[in-house]
Amino acid sequence: MSVRLRPAADIVSIRPAALGDIEAIRTIEREANAMFDEVDMAAVARLDATSVDDLSRPIVEQRAWVATDEADRPVGFVLASLVDENAHVEQISVASAFGRRGIGTRLLDAVIPWARQHGCTALTLTTFSDVPWNAPYYARRGFRVVGDDRLTPGLARLRDHNATTLLGRWSRVTMRRELGAGSTTEGR
Repeated sequence: MSVRLRPAADIVSIRPAALGDIEAIRTIEREANAMFDEVDMAAVARLDATSVDDLSRPIVEQRAWVATDEADRPVGFVLASLVDENAHVEQISVASAFGRRGIGTRLLDAVIPWARQHGCTALTLTTFSDVPWNAPYYARRGFRVVGDDRLTPGLARLRDHNATTLLGRWSRVTMRRELGAGSTTEGR
């Protein structure tokens, strides 16, 4: 079943993802991947969406959130996990029709209460260093590049794994953002 995304006036909420959101999440992911054609990364643009099984797990484990329009249709999502006692942003994507509205920032902010609930003091992620909506975007939201000599064991494993996949064809970085009291990624 294919879900077609339509622009809406406003995003009204960020909520935990539900199993019924999986096809919409997969559609959003395909749209977000297609944007990599703009930066001559056609191989990334052609990646298929995450499998239903691989999306089900973070949803069931309550570490996935969606941004929704006024009709509660998902237009963006974020998946998180725990890596070395920090909250790791596994993936975040927003449908192209909803880009540049602060949805990604709101999705990142949705991870923060979950991170705190799990005793985390930072958010981490891995991303492309030279793609404008990747590392530069996260840097504007308070993330800083972590040097290879400062990677935790789990982050080093992620870096090494990424290097063996299609993603390793382009420069990637690991980034970290400390979670201070009352912090959000808004306005950074």
